[in-house]
Amino acid sequence: MNTATQLSDMTTAKVETAYESDGGPAKHRIGLVALDSDVATERDFQAMLPSDSVFYTSRIHCFNPITIENLKKLGPQVSAATELLIPGQRLDVIAYSCTSGTVALGYDEIARQVRSGGRPDIEVVTPINSALKAMEQLGVRKISLLTPYVDSVNQAMRAFIEKHGVKVLNMGSFCLDDDKEMAELTPDAIHRAAIEVCADEADALFISCTAIRAVEIIERTEQVLGKPVLSAIQTLFWQAIRATGYTAPIEGYGTLMRQ
Repeated sequence: MNTATQLSDMTTAKVETAYESDGGPAKHRIGLVALDSDVATERDFQAMLPSDSVFYTSRIHCFNPITIENLKKLGPQVSAATELLIPGQRLDVIAYSCTSGTVALGYDEIARQVRSGGRPDIEVVTPINSALKAMEQLGVRKISLLTPYVDSVNQAMRAFIEKHGVKVLNMGSFCLDDDKEMAELTPDAIHRAAIEVCADEADALFISCTAIRAVEIIERTEQVLGKPVLSAIQTLFWQAIRATGYTAPIEGYGTLMRQ
């Protein structure tokens, strides 16, 4: 008897093992919508992620150069990207990982796009709104702002922050308009720029942009500056993981994550 005949005569036995469903892996679940060029957010989320938590990613196309006009083109893609995040399965929160994109479109539009993607009641978090929430949590009223952006994007960022009641004392930037170049900024360069930019009278430093690798330098930069350092990815993760119901401190990533 050949192998094909043997296989055709074989039937599948249903296992008799008793089982029950547990709702799938991980107690805490984050859905992440990232830019197609983003090489930092997933890496940094994974580094900070508690063992009983997980995140799932969908991506949208980024348009260079990074201008307010091009950032507005991101919005219409968010709904379709959300639909691809483990459809029909549980998510606790969805994080949209673009700081300047949220400034360009506004939080309400990002949230509307996410919720129209099959998650009508889910909590939506964005980097800039998470940063503002973190500033409120830490009692921060005055900041220095470090970005990789060109001035037109920086001015929109400053206006957005100040509209929400936080004074921007000064701004420093690498003045780049290509997100791939932003991603190639070394953490050491970001650390040195943070120290250069942060004003003595600032309550905290905010490092904007989820394209750059700022998370890994937060702890050592805080030690030099003696004040909280917030970054776009760090604050986004902080609000997202808290929205899942996770409450324990997370060590090694700055004052905020120990809250």
